[in-house]
Amino acid sequence: MASDDVLGSLGVQGASAGAHALSLPADAYGNDPQLEVMWAMKAYNHAELISSVDPKFLKLTKMDDDIYKMFRETFKDLDIKKLNPDDLKSDEMKEVWRPFCNQFQGLIEDFNYGTLLRLDCERDYTEENTIFATRAQFFAVEVARNKEGCNDVVFTSKCSKSES
Repeated sequence: MASDDVLGSLGVQGASAGAHALSLPADAYGNDPQLEVMWAMKAYNHAELISSVDPKFLKLTKMDDDIYKMFRETFKDLDIKKLNPDDLKSDEMKEVWRPFCNQFQGLIEDFNYGTLLRLDCERDYTEENTIFATRAQFFAVEVARNKEGCNDVVFTSKCSKSES
C-alpha cells in the first residue's frame, strides 16, 4: 500500500494523531507496530529525496559544510560508501556517535529522530540496504556522500532508467 493510501485511510483525526505521535521522543514508546509503520513511511519519503536530485546540487541543511567538517574530523576513516551496521550501532561506535549527534541539538530540527539510511550508497532504498539512524547521522553520512561523489551512482542510475 502506498504511503498516500495509508495516510488517506487514517482520516483527518488519525493523521493528526499520527503526526502528534511522531513528534514525541522515542523513549515515550515501547515497540508499537503501528508507530513503527508510521515512522517507516515518514523515513522512506524523506529518504527518497537523496536519490531523486543530482547530489552535487543537493543541500540537505543550511549547515552542510559545517556538518561535513565536523563529521570528517570525528570519523576520519569511516567508509561511507558501504557502511557496516556496527559503524552506527556497536556499543563502541554509539559512544562516538552520541556526542557527535548531541552537538546538533537546537541546530538540526529533530536531530535525534529516526530516519532510514542506506548502508551501500550505490544501491537504492530496500529493506536489506537500510538501517534506522538518527537524523544527525543521516545528514552527516549523506552530506559526506554528496561532497565525496558517492551518491552520483544512484542518481545517474535513476536518470538512465527514467530515460529508457
